[in-house]
Amino acid sequence: MIGTESLRNRRTKTIYLALICALTLGWAQGVAPAAEKSFLQASPEDVQAWRELKFGLFVHWGPVSLKGTEIGWSRGGERRGTGGTGEIPVDIYDNLYKQFNPVEFNADQWVQMAKAAGMRYLVFTSKHHDGFSMFDSKLTDYKITNSPFKRDVVKELADACHKAGLKLGYYYSPVDWHHPDYRTANHQKYIEYLHGQLREICSNYGRIDIIWFDGLGGSAKDWDSENLFRMIRSLQPHVIINNRAGLPADHDTPEQTIGKFQRDRPWETCMTICQQWAWKPNDRMKSLKECIHTLVRVTGGDGNLLFNVGPMPDGRIEPRQVDRLKEMGDWLRQYGESIYGTRGGPIKTTAQVASTYKGNTIYVHILAWPGDTITLPALPKRVTDSALLTGGTVSVRQTKEAVEIQVPARDRQEIDTIVKLTLDGPVGEIEPLVTPSNSLTAGAKARASNVFQKNRAFGPDKAIDGDTGTRWATDAGTRQAWLELDLGKPVTFARVAMSEEYDRVQRFELQYKDGEVWKTFLQGTRIGEQYAKDFPPVTAQAVRLNILDAADGPTIWEFQLLPPGKSR
Repeated sequence: MIGTESLRNRRTKTIYLALICALTLGWAQGVAPAAEKSFLQASPEDVQAWRELKFGLFVHWGPVSLKGTEIGWSRGGERRGTGGTGEIPVDIYDNLYKQFNPVEFNADQWVQMAKAAGMRYLVFTSKHHDGFSMFDSKLTDYKITNSPFKRDVVKELADACHKAGLKLGYYYSPVDWHHPDYRTANHQKYIEYLHGQLREICSNYGRIDIIWFDGLGGSAKDWDSENLFRMIRSLQPHVIINNRAGLPADHDTPEQTIGKFQRDRPWETCMTICQQWAWKPNDRMKSLKECIHTLVRVTGGDGNLLFNVGPMPDGRIEPRQVDRLKEMGDWLRQYGESIYGTRGGPIKTTAQVASTYKGNTIYVHILAWPGDTITLPALPKRVTDSALLTGGTVSVRQTKEAVEIQVPARDRQEIDTIVKLTLDGPVGEIEPLVTPSNSLTAGAKARASNVFQKNRAFGPDKAIDGDTGTRWATDAGTRQAWLELDLGKPVTFARVAMSEEYDRVQRFELQYKDGEVWKTFLQGTRIGEQYAKDFPPVTAQAVRLNILDAADGPTIWEFQLLPPGKSR
């Protein structure tokens, strides 16, 4: 007879062996335990802390600033895995670093500028697609410390951020058109190089809060991303990683556009203060109104904004860009409570209104006044108090059908009139609300002369969907284009409201179809971020926005036609 103790030991061994077999079988089938995959995402606490920062500085910089052309993309030569080529011959581009001596670079000044702008974190390009390392990597000679400047920019920025209490991140492109093994038969050697450089960055510069990849659509296999993430998070356990290394990671990254309203997954819009990522002489810079509206719309959609500057060849950030960022900081010092630490909603963003909230408070950002009253969708909780955060008086009327807001003309702000509503319960319990639209273009059949890369995500219907996070876009280089709508039946309209991305339209006309003839009823030049115009009533079924001249491929956020007497 087997003793009780022996039986217990045998049972324990049996259970143990069964567990080992089950785990082994799971790994063999590619199913790892949950704990084994924990390195793929940051903790909810770290993600939430990052989301609350809301506003960060992005910096694209390198020897290419000597030419004033786009970083990486202006490099000539072969682009393995991508195709195309840039305008600067490769033998010139790859040797620019031998002339690069930015003696006016001052990391402390950059960091203080970011803080003055109200930014809470900084992300710097440690290596772009051109392969040049802005840090003292031991794995390459193609680096900043071999330039006449000789200093490690990444280290100086890390020291400055840590000293000033600014969260720190590094952009790193897994793409490398300079490296001889990249996307060749020896690509595995390049992967070892890539992992080695990220190990240097994560080991040599103190705490890093963000790693920002830019993989140009590469797969996780291309970069061996799972092992890469495991290594990064073992060295920097609190780091946030974006979705551009073939894995979803911690957040999405809409580029040069305001992301859609999205509360189920974090996101961050990356956008330039001018037109180009790297410095360009006399590049068109966004107005203060465009900058603030971008920040508000991003925050209202529940995202973060990573706003880019491109320093000059001498290491300074252009004074006009510094001044614009300071203006943003001045605005945030007054009204930052409606941005920092908030969530987007509960009212989805429109061309006129964005909203943010925290606790029992909704901040209604009124970005345009098409009439005397702003009408919001009905709220399922009672408004117990209201105030005008931007100063003055506000009248709020709540019914079962809507919330109506009126502000005297003297108290309306040109950039953003902010109404603070206090409810009788947590705003976070409210499902996202859609503001009813009077636009006659909603639901119309849309077609266009051109769609960006024939991608349905930029189709003509995106200009009439009531979502400022989507847009109709055309191919680069397009100078003329049209957007045609079939309204389903003849209707009467007397007002147009449009918003345009990138301010490219220089001349346009609105037309309606009379039989087989297109007749013009309104002409204009610039559309810009907000365009609204009244005109004598027109009755028609087919309408066309005809763009006669554009600086580059035009792209339209929203195109709305309104009946007489309606402001939205």
